[in-house]
Amino acid sequence: MTASEVLTARYPVLFRRLRKPVDVLGRVGDHAIFYVKALAFAPLAAWRYKRETIRLIAEISMGAGTLAAFGGTVVIVSFLTLATGGTLAVQGYSSLGDIGIEALTGFLSAFINVRISAPVVAGIGLAATFGAGVTAQLGAMRINEEIDALESIAIEPISYLVGTRIMAGMIAITPLYAIAVIASFLASRFTTVVILGQSSGLYDHYFATFLNPIDLIWSFLQAILMAITILLIHTYFGFFAAGGPSGVGTAVGNAVRTSLIAVVSVTLLVSLAVYGSNGNFELSG
Repeated sequence: MTASEVLTARYPVLFRRLRKPVDVLGRVGDHAIFYVKALAFAPLAAWRYKRETIRLIAEISMGAGTLAAFGGTVVIVSFLTLATGGTLAVQGYSSLGDIGIEALTGFLSAFINVRISAPVVAGIGLAATFGAGVTAQLGAMRINEEIDALESIAIEPISYLVGTRIMAGMIAITPLYAIAVIASFLASRFTTVVILGQSSGLYDHYFATFLNPIDLIWSFLQAILMAITILLIHTYFGFFAAGGPSGVGTAVGNAVRTSLIAVVSVTLLVSLAVYGSNGNFELSG
């Protein structure tokens, strides 16, 4: 035995701890290489595999199999944003009413829905529906050696399996997010005007006053960045799943946890980059 082998056998815990940073850096490098390849192959994949890309767009929007129409990302995200918009209206109306300015509930809807709640909820919905499904699909293909079969017939698996899914997500996210934002606006208005009894004209006045179209554009950009990040994370964990069916389940869990962290991280970074420390906002009377 060499000296290094003797030391490793004598102090296994110490050497495991010393190797841990190296292993972490290696995994980061693996992620980076995969992400670069996936983004590079995505445009070519959408052009070469048009039928597969269209099928994936339909799967993202409305679901597939027994979950079709009721398990698609559009339905799930719409329900989530409806609930979030209603909750925002209830809490905002109550909290602002404590200091006598419940008239500004429309301002909260125009401000918080666009900048925070709608992007985060849409990202969570995308990760929980299409993202988790992608990881499970690719993981099942990996353990069944279907990905290896694609390589054996000279089909680049990252292009066919990953690139098409990224392009489908990019195409579907804009109308999907538009529905999510509209749902959050409608839920806030319905809750405030119909349930809580505020004047519709008063609500609409403050809502229209503080709804900044530029903020909507940045909100859509934030949703697109979230979608790219989520799809890259989920396809990576599914593509390299190992360990049989239990390994696929582990990959799905790891992907969902990582993508949820990525959702809030993208929200923080975009908010800091776009709005800065003052938020590009001034309330005066």
